[in-house]
Parts: sequence; structure tokens; C-alpha cells
Amino acid sequence: MDRKKLDDLRAKYATAKGGDVHNPAFAAIAAAVFTSPDKRKWPFSGVPTLLGAAHQPDAAANGFAGLDVALVGIPMDLGVTNRAGARLGPRAVRNVERIGPYEHALRIAPTTKLRVADVGDVPMQSRFSLDRCHADIEAYFMGLVAANVIPLAVGGDHSVSLPILKALGAQRPVGMVHIDAHCDTSGEYEGAKFHHGGPFRQAVLDGVLDPERVVQIGIRGSAEWLWEFSADSGMTVIHAEDIDGLGLAAVIAKARAVVGNGPTYVSFDIDSIDPSFAPGTGTPEVGGLTPREALAILRGMAGIAIVGGDVVEVAPQYDANTATAQIGAQMLFEQLCLVALRPRSG
Repeated sequence: MDRKKLDDLRAKYATAKGGDVHNPAFAAIAAAVFTSPDKRKWPFSGVPTLLGAAHQPDAAANGFAGLDVALVGIPMDLGVTNRAGARLGPRAVRNVERIGPYEHALRIAPTTKLRVADVGDVPMQSRFSLDRCHADIEAYFMGLVAANVIPLAVGGDHSVSLPILKALGAQRPVGMVHIDAHCDTSGEYEGAKFHHGGPFRQAVLDGVLDPERVVQIGIRGSAEWLWEFSADSGMTVIHAEDIDGLGLAAVIAKARAVVGNGPTYVSFDIDSIDPSFAPGTGTPEVGGLTPREALAILRGMAGIAIVGGDVVEVAPQYDANTATAQIGAQMLFEQLCLVALRPRSG
């Protein structure tokens, strides 16, 4: 080893603390994380929150003042058609440690750009009534829209996307990047049309989701025959088995072309990931995306006009090693990065 190089490294780093960072971009992140040159918050102490954000359970009562982004739990799974348990998803994702603060591929630390808080869970009147839960979710998110705060939600089953979209799309229909194993555009079953298999059909029929600006990525499994609404309404469907042939770059380009420059929602169902990586979900489908593929797709959406997002269907009781919750938390963080990178008006 070159002696002068070693001497220079020793002079620079031999007595440096963990928070002594010289790269200006990284130093700004360190300044936000470290309370002194070698001290930062223990990730395993204190009250767990989504992405380690500040806990503001009274934010709704205060009109969400001072926030750019609200991280919201929706512990409700009354709309599942298979295995229950996604009501425990928000708690599991909150318990994931060490997500962020820096996203190395996008080169951003979103919490240094945005005022972010975990505002707790949507308060709901009934643990038994799906319809009343949906009404409570819609009302809560209408409050976020009125406050001009971007919501990122953790469910809960995928039916929660419908009341969120009804709030976000009330003034104009939004587009959507939808990453999932299932299209979730099927119809009424057994007297219920608000289950987790049909939120996006209903959102289109309610006039809050523009199907021509919807791309559904990772679709697979044995229920294809239930999703003709996706094609009839003009949604773009990219099946999981098509991704290898198309390549991720082409998938990303297609998704960006579909959603364009208009307001766009991002919905991420954890069952989009192959169950070998993410078994903790209610309706697993083999042959899914890898976490790295899902990360690439979300990162590829940098610069879209995101108005909100969700991560749904994490059911931790089927998640023996917490991998599913870990992936869910990372996908939530990617959505937060997309908010930080969205185009700004004016």
C-alpha cells in the first residue's frame, strides 16, 4: 500500500466518529440523523412508528398542520376472500427497524426534504361493518386532501384503496400504478361488492379512477377470468411472466407512458412479490416479482405526479421471519421517495 495514501487516510479517519462525514451530500444526512458525532437514536428503542417517523396521533385534530406527508395505518381486513390477518399489517410494518433515511439508488433522503409524521391509525366506528369502515377511511382521507397533505397508507386489505381513491379523486379522477398479483377488478360476491378483489372496478365506476391511466404490473394466478373489466375499461395489464421478455426498462417506460403527467396513485399489494420472498399475505401466488424487481419498478416511477399511495395485504402471522413486513416497509419508503421527487407546481 502506498505509504502517503495510508498516512492521509489515518489523518482523515483514524480519530473520526461515526457521524463525521466529509461528502457534503452525505454530511447533510448525517447532520439530520446524529445528535452528536457518535450518537443517534437506537432503532430498537422507543415507540415504533412507520419508517421511524415522528409520532403525531393528534394530527387530525390539528388539521394535519405542518405536514407534507402523513403515514397512516389502516388495520382493517373485513374485505378478504381468503386468509385473514392483514389487520395486523400496520403494526408489523411499524416494528420494522432501519428503513432509510437514505435511498442509495435515487440518491435522496426524503425526510430531509419533507415534513413527515406517522399520524396513527384511521379511527373506525365498527370492527364488524366493512361499509362503515370504508366510510370512516374516506372521511379521514378527505381531511388529508383538504389539508393538502399527501397520504401514504399501510393496510389492511386491498379494499381500503377504494375509499382512499374516493377521497383523492373526488375533484378529478386519478391515474394509478398498481403492482399486484391480482387485477382486483372483479364484481360482487355473496352480496358484497366492496371486498379486496374489486376496489378498482368500483373506483372507475365511481368516477374517481381513470382506467386509461392505470397500469397493473405483476398480474398472475388462476383468477384471470374474473378481471375482464380491466381490459374492457382500458387498463394496461402487464403479467408477471411477461416481465422477463419485456425487460424492466420497457415495463417502466410503459408504466410512465400510461400514467403520463397527471395525478397518480401508487398501490402496492405485497402479494405482487413471490411468496418465496414474502409469504406473509392472505392470497399468495407463485411466480411473482422479486423484491429487487419491485424496487426497480418503483424507483423507475421517480418524477411522476404522485398524490398518494398504499402498501397493503401484509399478514404477519404467516410471516415466519418478518421478511414480508420488511419488504412492505421498504416499499413504503420508496413511495415516500417518490413524493420527495414529484414535480412541484409553480
